[in-house]
Amino acid sequence: MSASNEPPGGAGTLDALGTALADTVRGTGASIGGLYLIEEAEPVLRLVALCGLPIAFSAPWQRLPLTAPVPVADAIHDDTLVTIASQEEMARRYPRAAAVLPYPFALAAVPLTGVRRRWGGIVLMWPAARPRGITPRVRGHITSSARRMARLLDDAAGPPELPDQPRVVPVDAAHHPVQTGLAAADYLERLPEGALALDLEGRVTFATATAAHLLGRPADRLLGTRPWQSLSWLDDPVYEDHYRTAVVGRTPVTFTALRPPGQWLTFQLYPDTSGISVRVVPSEEDAETRPPPAAARSPAAAPTGRLYQLVHLAAALTEAVTVRDLVSLSAHQILPAFGAQGLVLSVAEAGRLKITGYHGYAADVMERLDALSLDTDLTPAGQVLASGTPAFFAGPAELAANYPGAPQISGKQAWAFLPLIISGRPVGCCILSYDQPHTFTADERAVLTSLSGLIAQALDRARLYDTKHRLVHELQRALLPRALPNLSGLDVAARYLPAGHGIEVGGDFFDLLRLDGTTAAAVIGDVEGHSIAAAALMGQVRTAIHAHATAGAAPDEVLVRTNRLLADLDSELLVSCLYAHLDLARHRVAFASAGHVPPLLRHLSRPASVLDVEPGPLLGIDTGGHYPVTTAPLLPGTTLALYTDGLVELPGTDATRTTSDLAGQLDTGDGRDLERLIDRLVQHTTPTGQHTDDIAVLLLRAYGPDGHRA
Repeated sequence: MSASNEPPGGAGTLDALGTALADTVRGTGASIGGLYLIEEAEPVLRLVALCGLPIAFSAPWQRLPLTAPVPVADAIHDDTLVTIASQEEMARRYPRAAAVLPYPFALAAVPLTGVRRRWGGIVLMWPAARPRGITPRVRGHITSSARRMARLLDDAAGPPELPDQPRVVPVDAAHHPVQTGLAAADYLERLPEGALALDLEGRVTFATATAAHLLGRPADRLLGTRPWQSLSWLDDPVYEDHYRTAVVGRTPVTFTALRPPGQWLTFQLYPDTSGISVRVVPSEEDAETRPPPAAARSPAAAPTGRLYQLVHLAAALTEAVTVRDLVSLSAHQILPAFGAQGLVLSVAEAGRLKITGYHGYAADVMERLDALSLDTDLTPAGQVLASGTPAFFAGPAELAANYPGAPQISGKQAWAFLPLIISGRPVGCCILSYDQPHTFTADERAVLTSLSGLIAQALDRARLYDTKHRLVHELQRALLPRALPNLSGLDVAARYLPAGHGIEVGGDFFDLLRLDGTTAAAVIGDVEGHSIAAAALMGQVRTAIHAHATAGAAPDEVLVRTNRLLADLDSELLVSCLYAHLDLARHRVAFASAGHVPPLLRHLSRPASVLDVEPGPLLGIDTGGHYPVTTAPLLPGTTLALYTDGLVELPGTDATRTTSDLAGQLDTGDGRDLERLIDRLVQHTTPTGQHTDDIAVLLLRAYGPDGHRA
C-alpha cells in the first residue's frame, strides 16, 4: 500500500506486515513467528503480530526494553541476524530467556532496518528436530523478508499505531478442504483408541466417544475446555507443561497419567501449526509397577504459565537499575502479565507514603495521594504496610466498605495493595489497579504476594542507586562551568551528556575563557576512565589550563605546562585535550591538540569538514612532548564544533566515517540555533538516546563587528 493511499497509523500497514510474517514463517519452515516494532514514545519493543503460538504464551514478551538481554534486541542493536541453534545455546547466551522458555527449539532474530530508521525486528522459531544451523537459502529468505517488511514501513505515510495486544496471524489455510469432517469423525470412532484434537490454545475441539469414555467425562462437557482444567486428575502443572512443550517445540510428547482410582492412561501429543492431535490409550503396564500418585495438592495451584511468568518477572526485576527503570518495567511487563492497567509505587519515608512512580493515572490524582500519612484511613496502603498482609478488592463496593472515599479518587474498579517489606523492614507499597472489576484467583494472589517481595528488593536497590547517581552527578556539575561567558563576536552553546549506565562520574570537560576584549580560548578534553579519581584529575587539568591561558601562554605552551603538571601529580590516568585560541579581531583560530578527536569546521562558502589538526601526545605520557599549532580562518558565520570521542567512537562503527558523517550534519537545516544543532549532532550518532560513554559538545559561531549573525 502506498503512502498516498494510507493515513498515518492506518491498519493497512499492520495487515500487510502480518501477511508478510506468515509468508516468512511458511517460506522458512518455521513453526512460530513474531514481529516487534519500536514504540515511538520510548525505546521499547512491542510485539504486534504472532504466528503459531497462543497469545497467552507471549505475555512475558509483549513489551521488551531495547536493552533487554534477548536475541531480537541484540539483532536490532547490532543490525545483524542472530541465530540460536539449540536450547543449550539459548541457556548459555540468554539465560533469562531460557528460564521462561525451557523447551527445545532453534531461533533466529533479524532487524527491520529501513532507509529512515530501524523499525523493529522479527523472531522465528523451529522445532528442535530440525537439523541444526540455518542454510544459506533460509538465511537469504529471512533477510529478504526483513527488507521487504522494512520497505512496507518506509513507504507508509507514518509509523503504524501499535495495538495493545499482538494480532494472531494464521499460517496455513484449512487442512484438506475436500474431505468432510463427518467422514474423518466416522473413521476415528471406529478405532479402538481414544482421539482428541486441541487447538493451539489447548482447548478441546474434538473428542471421540472412546476418548470421552477413557477420560470419564461426556464429549460435550470436554469440548471448549482445557483438559488440565476440566479433569481434576490432570490438574497438575506437569501436564500443562507437556502441552506447552508440544506447542513451543513442535515435537511429539508422550506421558502417562493416573485416572482414579487405578487406570493409567498414555497420552501421545502430535502438534502442527493448526493444533495438536492426541491419542489416548490405556497403559499396558501394571498399575502396581507405577509410582504412587503425588500427594493431594491444593486445587488452586498456579498454572505452569503463571509459574514461568513469575520466573521471567523475577529475572527482569534484577535488571531494574533506577526507580524509573522499575516503574517502566512494572508498567510494561507486570501490568500486562496480570491484566492490570494502573500502577502506583510509593516508599515509606518520614512517616509518610511518598509516590515515586505511577502509570495509568492522571497527575492530579497522584497529587491527592502523594505523601499520605502511614496511618491514613483514605486508602488501605498504610494498613497493608503496617500489617504486612496484601489486600485485594474485586470491585468498588468491597473497597468502599472500609475506605468509602478511595474508589471515587481514581475511578478504578479493582485493586491489589501489596506491602513491600524486606527482612521485616517496611519499604513501601505497590498498588495494581484495574479499569473493570476483577476477581483475584488464588494463584494470582499467591504470585502477586511472592512478587511483592521481589519488587521490594528491587525498589530498595533502585533508590540506593538513584541516591549515589545524584551525588556523583552533582559532583560532575560542580567541576564543569556553571555558565559560559558572553563574548562579543561569538555565539556559543555547550552540552554534557553522562553515559547511559553506571553511577561513576566521568572525566569529560569543556570550558570557554575570556582572555581580553578580542580573544578567547575554547577547551575540550577527556580524562581516561569513569571514577572519582578521573573527575578529580579533570578538575585539576581544567584549573591548570585556565591559569596558563589567562596568563597569556600560547596554545602549545598551555598544553606543555599542563602536561608537566600531570607529571608532578604522578597520575596513572591519561588525558586528551583540544585547545583553541580564538582571535576575533583578526578572524583566526589556532589549535593545539593532545591526542584529541579533530574539530569540525564549516565556513559559509564551503561545506563542513573535519579539520586536520596535527596532534601531539596525550597529556601524561611524555613530559617532553611537543604540541604543534594548526591555524585556520574564523570568518563571520564560521561554525566550529569541538566534542569528545563519546560522540563518534561507537561500538561496531568506524570512527573516521562517523566523524565525516557528523560533519555533514553541520550543513543540514539552517543551523542558526546552536542548541538545536547540538541536538541534531547527538541524535545522528545515538538515535536511540543510548550511549555507553560520556559526551561533551562545544559549538562556537563567529559573527562580524556589526553584530550580523549568518
